[in-house]
Amino acid sequence: MFLLNNFNSLLAALAFYTCCPIPTNFQLDFTRIARWAPVIGLLVGGGLGLVDLGLDWLQMPILTRSGAIVILWIWWTGGLHLDGAMDTADGLAVQDPERRLTVMTDSVTGAFGAMVAVVIIVLKTCALAEITADRIWILSLVAGWSRWGQVLAISLYPYLKPQGKGAFHRQGLRLPQDLLLGLGFVFAVTGCQVYLQPANWLEIGLRSVASAVIGASVGYYFHHKLGGHTGDTYGAVVEWTEAFTLCLFTIPVS
Repeated sequence: MFLLNNFNSLLAALAFYTCCPIPTNFQLDFTRIARWAPVIGLLVGGGLGLVDLGLDWLQMPILTRSGAIVILWIWWTGGLHLDGAMDTADGLAVQDPERRLTVMTDSVTGAFGAMVAVVIIVLKTCALAEITADRIWILSLVAGWSRWGQVLAISLYPYLKPQGKGAFHRQGLRLPQDLLLGLGFVFAVTGCQVYLQPANWLEIGLRSVASAVIGASVGYYFHHKLGGHTGDTYGAVVEWTEAFTLCLFTIPVS
């Protein structure tokens, strides 16, 4: 029963965070799906990495391949996190703090939201095009760390709305075990990379620490600006952490 409940919870997370079709006969439990977000990130990133390997085998140029991967990234996640980043940008563009949450709930995308979407997509595409090795590892870990940063923000900061699409994430979270669950999975994938590439252990370790710091910093930034978080800022944490971490991975360590 324990395994079945957790399996249904994982499938619910997959249904919520991605566009993957889930059979209707499963009894999905959305109560604590935030704990699975880093796992979903690892799965999404790993899937993107496999597609990337296939496109590389077809000899698709790296810039075109990177653009295709970023587009597929958005499609697989249903644009959920990118939409949150856009709404957050529109809210932060308002000078009056009292109106920011109202603007963020508006379904109409403003100029700042559109600009942020372009910036994020360009940053991801350009950074990914500069990364020529270990792309499947990097895609997996970038997506995993960004969602761990999201869970950290859910854990640490207050939710700003009495009700909202992200409210149940915080209500169902159990600490510290749910935060450590995702961290354990991300560390497990990192450990596999170290095992297969022992000569690169320092580079892998440093980049893991930097990725965690970026995720934590982005979450803190939105808390500092708004006094807490909403479902939109949870998405913004994912998108900006992914973009910044990919940029980080273009910098040679040695």
